[in-house]
Amino acid sequence: MSQSTNLPARHWIDGKWTESARLGESVDPSTGAVVGAFYDGGEAEARAAVDAAADAFASTGWAPDHAARAIALERLADALAARVPEMAATLSRENGKLLRETTWEVGGAATWLRYAAASARTQIAGRAAEVAPGQYFRSTPEPAGVVGVISPWNSPVLLTVRALGPALAAGCAVVVKLPAQTALTNELFAQAVAAVEEIPAGVVNIVTESGSEVARHLVASERVDVLSYTGSTPVGKVIAASAATTLKRVGLELGGKTPLVLFPSADLDRAIPDLLRAITLMNGQFCCTGSRVLVHRDIADRVRAALTEALPRLRLGAWDDDEADLGPLIDRASAERVDAIVEEAASYGEVLVRGGQVTEGPLSSSGAFYRPSLVEVADTDARIVQEEVFGPVQTFEVFDDEDDAVRKANATRYGLAASIFTTDPAQARRVGRRVRAGGVWINTWGLLSEHFEQTGVKDSGYGYLCGPKAIEEFQVLKVYSEVDHAEATG
Repeated sequence: MSQSTNLPARHWIDGKWTESARLGESVDPSTGAVVGAFYDGGEAEARAAVDAAADAFASTGWAPDHAARAIALERLADALAARVPEMAATLSRENGKLLRETTWEVGGAATWLRYAAASARTQIAGRAAEVAPGQYFRSTPEPAGVVGVISPWNSPVLLTVRALGPALAAGCAVVVKLPAQTALTNELFAQAVAAVEEIPAGVVNIVTESGSEVARHLVASERVDVLSYTGSTPVGKVIAASAATTLKRVGLELGGKTPLVLFPSADLDRAIPDLLRAITLMNGQFCCTGSRVLVHRDIADRVRAALTEALPRLRLGAWDDDEADLGPLIDRASAERVDAIVEEAASYGEVLVRGGQVTEGPLSSSGAFYRPSLVEVADTDARIVQEEVFGPVQTFEVFDDEDDAVRKANATRYGLAASIFTTDPAQARRVGRRVRAGGVWINTWGLLSEHFEQTGVKDSGYGYLCGPKAIEEFQVLKVYSEVDHAEATG
């Protein structure tokens, strides 16, 4: 709802609050209850937002003034930081994540914006050289233009900021398409933007939609120069193919099947909690969810026993349950889809822990709560190994040696992240080099920093978010050359 009112959540376009003809409802996945309404965007809102961004990029002083951009990003970070309690509670109520997770997300978004502010001040220089007598060259990074950002419901604040921050730091104007599942949070985010007077009207536009009209317009529009998408691999491939018709630059962070590889020397007292955290964070609805446990045969019995004992004891609870280990999936349909995958896996693997939908008791009303499952499989071609489940389901896979571990870790089409657990530093480096993944964690899982890039390989996408390379995704390099004829001929 709009702040201090019972009005539906709105769009933020060209510096104004905007309504649309269609209305939708936001639902608490913990209870199935409607928690608010929102204006559901479409083609008209998308066109207005893109036009506003293009006009702002061309007519305001935003693009050339890096110092002003840095100040604006700091102010936006302040605005988000001031709203952490309200935004975190609203986001948890809408997507089911535990309050401690959404508190970290919104607070982390403010931190990541401060990094972007620093980038706006420092990543402005190109190169200059006299390449031959009297021949001078210099290169200057310039903003790429209008950027479209499409963000998912599982972490909409942080994943939006991860692209929005460097895009604004580069001097671009941005249209953000946010998901309907978090519509009330989306307005709170837009309120933070609206509170920053240093951001000119039209530089940041935020549209919520339940369908795909806005996304399709961002992909197809010739006025959009760069597109950043975070979401599923199938949709990412469609976006990449469609965007090619306008030759716009595209950055994609897509699905993952993160392998957690445990060697005999691994410190299991520390590793097992990481394995559990890797499957419960965001209720298993995370592109880097640790969905594959790969264990050396020498320690397989110990790890298997530890997981089969620990997983059933994990506590499910609503977003505001301080004792809960995980909350609900986003909706009943997701829980049913996940359960069907586990049920099918029983025909080709051994179900070590059979979780499933909660059908009785106070957590059963929404149908979205799902107890964690663990399935042991030998065939890396199995569906549960190859497909992103997007829920609290892990496979248990045994390997015999280092080569076998690498082969199995690389057996899927995904390459977003991997974890390696070993107390042998040389082994960690050796295996890390051979694993095909954009990020490799050593003796941990899920460790991220705004100072270092996030990227994927294979079907997990391409492009860089966070770190110094992120701003380059939203810049173009202009090269100037000149000749001093007196020097050249002298």
